Amino acid sequence: MSLPILRPAPKRLLDRAAAMMPEGAVMTREKAQALIEKIVKMSKADGISVSVDSGYTANIRFAANVMSTADGVTNSQIGIESTFGKKHAVATTNDMSDESLRRTVEQSETLAKLSPDDPEIMPALPPQTYVPVNGYFDSTANLTPEERARAALTALEPARRAGDLKAAGFIIVNAGANALGNKNGLFAYNRGTTANYTLTVRTNDGTGSGWSGGEHPDWKQLDFPSLSTHAIDKARLSRSPVAVEPGRYTVILEPQAVGDLVQLMAFYLDARESDEGRSAFAKQGGGNKLGEKIVDPRVTIFSDPQDPQLLSQPYDGDGLPLSRQVWVDEGVLRKLYYSRFWAQKQGRQATGYPTSLKMEGGTTSMDDMIKSTQRGILVTRLWYLREVDPRTILYTGLTRDGTFLIENGKISKAVKNFRFNDSPLFLLNKIDAIGPAVRLGGTEAGGAVVMPAIKAHDFDFTSLSDAV
Repeated sequence: MSLPILRPAPKRLLDRAAAMMPEGAVMTREKAQALIEKIVKMSKADGISVSVDSGYTANIRFAANVMSTADGVTNSQIGIESTFGKKHAVATTNDMSDESLRRTVEQSETLAKLSPDDPEIMPALPPQTYVPVNGYFDSTANLTPEERARAALTALEPARRAGDLKAAGFIIVNAGANALGNKNGLFAYNRGTTANYTLTVRTNDGTGSGWSGGEHPDWKQLDFPSLSTHAIDKARLSRSPVAVEPGRYTVILEPQAVGDLVQLMAFYLDARESDEGRSAFAKQGGGNKLGEKIVDPRVTIFSDPQDPQLLSQPYDGDGLPLSRQVWVDEGVLRKLYYSRFWAQKQGRQATGYPTSLKMEGGTTSMDDMIKSTQRGILVTRLWYLREVDPRTILYTGLTRDGTFLIENGKISKAVKNFRFNDSPLFLLNKIDAIGPAVRLGGTEAGGAVVMPAIKAHDFDFTSLSDAV
């Protein structure tokens, strides 16, 4: 006897989720500052630093052409770090009662006294000045479950009508605030929103798969119909892929595929690793490659909290201000990020760890890249990336959710997925064309990532994969 397919009614699902973000879910500047000052007064340690996170997360998930979950969750967390000389420790709580706060302060102090000395501990920062960032949008924060459901239907309705497609996706929106403070009078506050959409569409015969994704602080900036159509078209086009001999090909990487590889560079921009010879940016014989050309002159990569496509937090976890930092300028390595400890040791200015990453785009459209390609491979995205050689940022991974052969300026057929061995440094030294930069829906480096499509030559595909 076959079991019935349960199709929960969207109305019932939406009733289970909060209709709107509860009032006070995102802590105001004034409330966060008052809370931090209260906690600081409870301290008996030499130093105390407090972080407060508050916010609301709502989502809709769907799979197999059926809406499956709708959630709205409010959460707050307080981290309290106590310091005695060179000893320090952190305790956390999500209970904001006075009794809980006092207990958490005492817990952090007890743990700090038991901790070993930290030879690299830095004194708490005094008050700082931060660049203003307006990354909070009411269109996202005040979103209703019905609006999220309507966005999901841009994928579900056409997939259902098609009869031979299955759509699975996730729409998640966040509204939140972070605040930092310490005994020295530092106070930092930032609030922001994000709306993220990722979608996978598969063909019923199991041979075709398409993916698309997008993210923006402003819900209104996400074009859900276009993103859904992109994944659906990819799924149809990628049916019944054929095997193509591995090797070095001209490749057109969509922005997500570029981001999957290039954003990995952020993990290697640490000045200490370079100075100590543990990075791709270490110079043979000692030191680092600052001032040297490392990639194509068309490549500029930077972090900037105020960039309209990024709108990220303007300070790091210590409260150190973050401003525009150009890591690679027209192909030249201009900056590495310095922790406060390493900056002091090397006589440099501390930069803090970047909370966003952007590569400047070009003007070549994807269509023009394809038209100009006699024979090449079009890649939707990459996954399962694993480090092979940190000295060159060499990674191995697989293509996924739409890989196609280009012949004589046109997409000729879907091809089986490849395993590749390549590096963002290699890729960015073999550029033929660059497209406009867009904010990505799927990221690994953390924070906002903005990348362009890239056409490059001699991309190294090493073997085939039967995975769709």
